[in-house]
Amino acid sequence: MEIDRAVGESSDRRLQTKYRNAVYVIQRAFALYEFEQVAFSFNGGKDSTVLLHLLRAGYYLHKGKSECFQGNLSDSMLNCPIRTIYFESPSAFPEINSFTYETATAYNLQLETIRSDFKSGLEALLKEKPTKAIFLGTRIGDPNAVGQEQFSPSSIGWPPFMRVNPILDWSYRDVWAFILICKVKYCSLYDQGYTSIGSIYDTVPNALLSIVDSSSTTEIFKPAYMLSDGRSERAGRTKKLPLKCDTACLNNGMTNVSQSGSFLASIIVVGDEILFGTAEDKLSAVLCKKLNAIGWQVTRMTVVQNDIDCVAAQVEQQKSTNDMVFLLGGLGPMHSDVSLAGVAKAFGVRLAPDEEFEEYLRLLIGKHCTGDRNEMALLPEGITELMQHSKLPVPLIKCQNVIILAATNVSELETQWDCLLETPSHPLMRLPPFMSKHLGTMLSDVETAQTISKLCLEFPDIYIGCQRKSRVGPLVITFVGKDKTRIELAAEKLSNSFPAGAFSGADCG
Repeated sequence: MEIDRAVGESSDRRLQTKYRNAVYVIQRAFALYEFEQVAFSFNGGKDSTVLLHLLRAGYYLHKGKSECFQGNLSDSMLNCPIRTIYFESPSAFPEINSFTYETATAYNLQLETIRSDFKSGLEALLKEKPTKAIFLGTRIGDPNAVGQEQFSPSSIGWPPFMRVNPILDWSYRDVWAFILICKVKYCSLYDQGYTSIGSIYDTVPNALLSIVDSSSTTEIFKPAYMLSDGRSERAGRTKKLPLKCDTACLNNGMTNVSQSGSFLASIIVVGDEILFGTAEDKLSAVLCKKLNAIGWQVTRMTVVQNDIDCVAAQVEQQKSTNDMVFLLGGLGPMHSDVSLAGVAKAFGVRLAPDEEFEEYLRLLIGKHCTGDRNEMALLPEGITELMQHSKLPVPLIKCQNVIILAATNVSELETQWDCLLETPSHPLMRLPPFMSKHLGTMLSDVETAQTISKLCLEFPDIYIGCQRKSRVGPLVITFVGKDKTRIELAAEKLSNSFPAGAFSGADCG
């Protein structure tokens, strides 16, 4: 069988593993359901084209191989004459329609064309011809893929059937590797720069494939398989503009500007070793200073166990009350590295393989990047942005308003922070920094308490805090704010409330 042979003879180990897994799912479905009770949803796109040929290979391996040894191999065993559902839309590209009908003829598909909406058409079809399972070309990253597995029952409110998703974990690169290695025919639109095809009203060629040619009057595009970043697959799908632009749009999704004119941030540290007292958290204090230096106010620092539910609970709580959440620790291949799983749970999504991140890992750890499904490359699905910088071996990970930092010491944290601020798309708006002034006195707490309480009411924009390094040492009063004049005024009022020489301190800075 030419598909099985082409993949087997290729040098692409990743594709071979994806192929074996997909074919196994197909064979499993054929073993669970009678052939007459399954169907294939085909739309002429690249994903369903790949699935068609996987079905041919799976059907051959499931049924045709034994027949071949007996000399009874027929064309139907090579072509998999499965019931094929095609939802023909008046807004479909003519090239898609043509390719679909040509493909059905070429591979002897039992094409059943439906010219109504997907749900009502499917209800009518399943009522006429009982169907227990439908093969779909859904991939992780598709809008309807969230929460689906390789075998997933249909959603509530839909006619009951099993959705079978053999290529759910395939990436854009996997799809095109299969098409090119197996040399199967695909819709001509993909050679014109289209990377994801919807209707004629919402689909244009991917601008990332545009070729600059001053001698041509028409815009030229490279073929779809030359798109280097699969995450930009849907860049050619035109989006409706929002009816209005609210504060969240203007501030990169940030709306919690505090009274001090600051954005709010919180820090979550994941580490059992800190809670057991066997290690010390030195990173949170450094990160606080970094955030204060760009005018951000830290509202909370929390240390949690290496437990998915603990991480998820803290992320869910803090992401809704802060503009940005920073997560430290719990990244890597160990059993205790649960930070990404916790973030995914907090956002209600699952972990999915990220091809680009996996390539960074392979460059970093080489042969130690074990397995074709590297668990370290599983990132929260649909919400992850990789923030790249030339000084970083792997990109920083941002999930909406949660940034995960991989630093294990202060030096690494400082490097990652500098790289974050140098990233063009970084979400940290620079504001006037916080400044502080410290006064020291040998006066007792009782002597100063009432005056300091009054100052707090008079200067609500200034944080006034007190601490002692020892009970017999000086009392240190700290003034923190963004207005140097106001800080100096508050400190002066405190000094003037007591005899001369009772306080000493440094300039505001």
